[in-house]
Amino acid sequence: MPRTDNDTWGITESVGATALGVAAARAAETESEAPLISDPFARVFLDAAGDGMWNWFAVPNLPAEIVEAEPDLKPRMQRMVDYMAARTAFFDQFFLDATRADVRQVVILAAGLDSRAWRLPWPDGTAVYELDQPRVLEFKSSTLRDNGAEPTCNLVHVPIDLRHDWPEALQRAGFDASAPSVWSAEGLLPFLPAAAQELLFERVQALGSAGSRIAVEAPGPGFLAPDALAKQRETMQRVRDLMAKLEPERDIPDVHDLWYFEERDDVGDWLASHGWEVTVTPAEELMAGYGRQLAQDIEDAAPQTLFVSAERVGE
Repeated sequence: MPRTDNDTWGITESVGATALGVAAARAAETESEAPLISDPFARVFLDAAGDGMWNWFAVPNLPAEIVEAEPDLKPRMQRMVDYMAARTAFFDQFFLDATRADVRQVVILAAGLDSRAWRLPWPDGTAVYELDQPRVLEFKSSTLRDNGAEPTCNLVHVPIDLRHDWPEALQRAGFDASAPSVWSAEGLLPFLPAAAQELLFERVQALGSAGSRIAVEAPGPGFLAPDALAKQRETMQRVRDLMAKLEPERDIPDVHDLWYFEERDDVGDWLASHGWEVTVTPAEELMAGYGRQLAQDIEDAAPQTLFVSAERVGE
C-alpha cells in the first residue's frame, strides 16, 4: 500500500514489517558460523511477531518453486544479510566510539527493532533516546520485557512520528541540547519525503551542540537509477506472484511502495556545509572492510547507499 501523509503502522504492517525483515537478517547473521555481529534479540522479535515474509532471511531454505524460478534470489538474500551485518557493525562501533569520547546522550531516530539499548556495553550514565511510532516501541519493549531482558543504559522511549514535532518531545523527555550527543539515521531516509529529510537534519542541527556526532545510511548517486529500480520491481513482482500461489494468505508488500523516490540533498554535502567534519564510505567499501566482499556474478548485489559519519565542530 503506497504511503500517505500521517500514515501509521504496527510492527507487522507497512514500514513496521521492514523492521522485522531487518531483524530477520540480523538473526540469520547472528546464527551463522562466523557472525560479524551478535543480536540475540532479533530472533525473539521474529518469534513474537509470528510467521510472515519478514522471516525469509532467517530460514535456511526457500520454497523449491521460488529457487527454481528465481535462482539468483537466494544469493541476493545472502548478500543482503551481509549488508545488514556490515551496517549493524558500523553503527554499533560508531556509538561505542562516541561514548568513549564521553558523549552520554544517544538519539536513535526511527529506532524500529534496533536492540542496541539492550545489547551494547554502554558506559554508566548513558541515556539512549529511541524515537519511533508508538506501536512499534510498545511491541519492542513489551516483547523484551516478557523475555526478561533489561536495558544496559538509561533507556528513554519517545513515541512519536518523525514527521511531527519530535524535538519538543525529545527535550521534554530529558534531552539536553547544550550537551554533546550522538545520533543515528539508519534505514530511515528513503521512507521520508525529501522535504521531511531536510527538516530532519535542520532539527538535528538545532539540537546537536559542538562535539556532537551523527551517522547516516544515505541514498547514493545510483539509488534512483530508473533501470535498476525497474529491474528490482520486476523481480519482486515475480516472487510475489509465485508466493501468492504457494501461500495465498501471506502478504508480501513491495518495499518500493513504502519509499519516496524523490531527488534530495546529498547528506554528506549538507552536513559539511553546516559545520560538520564528514567521512563518506560507499556500501561496497564498507562491506569489504568487514570482509564481506560482493559476488562478482550478481549484478546490483548491494544497495546503492553511502555511510556518512560526521562530528560537529565549533559553535
